[in-house]
Amino acid sequence: MAFVQDPLPFEINALEPHGMKAETFEYHYGKHHKAYVDNLNKLTEGTELANKSLEEVIKTSFNDSSKAGIFNNAAQVWNHTFFWNSLKPAGGGAPTGDLAAKIDKDFGSFDKFKEEFSNAAATQFGSGWSWLIDDGGTLKVIKTPNAENPLAHGKKALLTLDVWEHAYYIDYRNARPAFIKNFLDNLVNWDFAAENLAKA
Repeated sequence: MAFVQDPLPFEINALEPHGMKAETFEYHYGKHHKAYVDNLNKLTEGTELANKSLEEVIKTSFNDSSKAGIFNNAAQVWNHTFFWNSLKPAGGGAPTGDLAAKIDKDFGSFDKFKEEFSNAAATQFGSGWSWLIDDGGTLKVIKTPNAENPLAHGKKALLTLDVWEHAYYIDYRNARPAFIKNFLDNLVNWDFAAENLAKA
C-alpha cells in the first residue's frame, strides 16, 4: 500500500488575496510535499512499515536512529497535510465557541495566545513548526525542529504553522514575522482547530 499525497483543501490560487501566492504552493505542495511522499514510499517499499498507517510509521520510527530517514519523511508528509488544513481563504481573526473559551482559560486571553504562538514561531531556530496542542486537557503552544511533531510525543495537535524557510520565502523573503502575522490575521483555520479539539 503506497502512501499518497492528499489534495490541497483549497484551489492552488485561493490564498493569493490573503498573502500566499499560487507559486508558493507550486513549490511547497507540488515539489517539497510531493518529494516527502515519494521518498517515504521508496524507503518503506517491501518493509513491514509499508502497510502501516502514516501515524503508526511516525510513532514507530521516532527515536530509532536506524529509521531517521523514514521518520523525517513520514512526519513531513503528516505535518504538511496538517498545515494545509490549518489554512483557509479569508481565515484568521479569533476563534469562537468551545475553542475560544478554552484558549481564554488556558492562556488568559486570545491576545496572550497570539503572543505565545507568534513568539514560538519566530524563535524556532532554523527549520521547524509552531503548534497549538491539547496536552492532557490543557492547551499549550510548542515549537518543534525539523520534522518533529506532537504526534511523535503522544500529544494532540490542533493547529500548526510551518516555519521552514520554503514556506514563506516566495511571499515574504526572509521576513518570518510578517508571515506569522499574516497567518494569524488572514489565514488560520479555526474551524479545523475546533474540530481537532472536539476529537481530543
